[in-house]
Formats: sequence, structure tokens, C-alpha cells
Amino acid sequence: QVQLVESGGGLVQPGGSLRLSCATSGSIFSIYAMGWYRQAPGKQRELVAHITSGSITNYADSVKGRFIISRDNAKNTVYLQMNSLKPEDTAVYYCNAGASRYHNTSITYYPGGSWGQGTQVTVSS
Repeated sequence: QVQLVESGGGLVQPGGSLRLSCATSGSIFSIYAMGWYRQAPGKQRELVAHITSGSITNYADSVKGRFIISRDNAKNTVYLQMNSLKPEDTAVYYCNAGASRYHNTSITYYPGGSWGQGTQVTVSS
């Protein structure tokens, strides 16, 4: 069972940047695909970005061109660099360790059962 601990959230003005980190332990990090999700009040949790074990990345349309997901297998950590933040990015952000599957030209992320406590991101002036 993998353990996940998110950090790096906070309050930032529109147009600002934050870098989230997710430290993992308890399993072999390098074999997992990793995903970042977010959940805003009153909304369902949504997948924001994911990265395969081979470091191929995918993004939701709402964050494409603004967010960058990356991983450091030596540190068992996945990151989410968030730039040009908007008020609608306000949410609790969670990371997840799962799996990726290729379907023709697309990659689907399948979440695993372990979640961290999340980190709050608030974008407001």
C-alpha cells in the first residue's frame, strides 16, 4: 500500500504560481502512474493531470498550457507546477498512485485506492 503526502498549497493571487509536491512511501514509486486531482466545494473530484511510469504526461483541457506535472523517481515524489492561476483553480488538490493504459492514441489513467490528505489551493485577490 502506497502512502501519499501532498504539500505546497496556499493562497495566491490570480496570475500567480504554486508548486505542489506529493511524497510517496511504502511501495515502488517508479512502477506507478501518478495523477493529480482536485475537488472544489460542491463539485466532483476531477483529474487534472497524470504522468505515466515512463513520464508521458496528460492534462485536462482546463489546465493545458498552464500546469506541468513531473516526477522524480529518486525522491519518490511527483510535482504539479501551476502557473497563470485563475480563481476557478481554487480547490483541494490530491495526488494518487495508479496505472495508465494506452487506447489507440490516447492514455487513460486508472486511480489506485490510496489518497493523501490533500492540500488547499486558493486563488483570490
